[in-house]
Amino acid sequence: MRLETERLILREWRDADRPAFAAIVGDPHVMRYYPATRTPAEADAWIDKMIAGLSDGSAHFLAVERRSDGALLGLTGTATIRFEIPTSPKLEIGWVLSQQYWGQGYAPEGARASLAHAFDALGAPEVAAFTARINEPSQAVMKKIGMTRDPAADFEHPSVPQGNPLRPHVLYRIANPAP
Repeated sequence: MRLETERLILREWRDADRPAFAAIVGDPHVMRYYPATRTPAEADAWIDKMIAGLSDGSAHFLAVERRSDGALLGLTGTATIRFEIPTSPKLEIGWVLSQQYWGQGYAPEGARASLAHAFDALGAPEVAAFTARINEPSQAVMKKIGMTRDPAADFEHPSVPQGNPLRPHVLYRIANPAP
């Protein structure tokens, strides 16, 4: 699977991506809205999970490569939501980019391509995004790609321990614009 934008190539994962991805998800600042950074072995397992999701159709998280120089920026894509969330959305969109690529419009650009794929190729009626309530940068991206917060669907993330400030999550959604 491959999606292209003006500046990005969203593509399947390669073994050569593993060291750069491990550096991205091992960075405490990048992962500050996740419960923990990832070790290189955990980063490899994450890539393996994304490859498996592409293979079985349950997820479409792709490597984000910059067209101009082939740099791996991070990941973006969609996946089936596998736990209960109020209002029961079925498909989520997400992204994780290296800090050096923040503030350049790459996250919204890649996310828009992933949304188009979800609506056009997958026929999704809607896509949701969720993050820790305190993660304002990701919420800004959600707004930039046309998503609207649904306060009725805010929830406590079941994978985050009770009392952790990352446990309260907000949910944004966007409907497929096709009739």
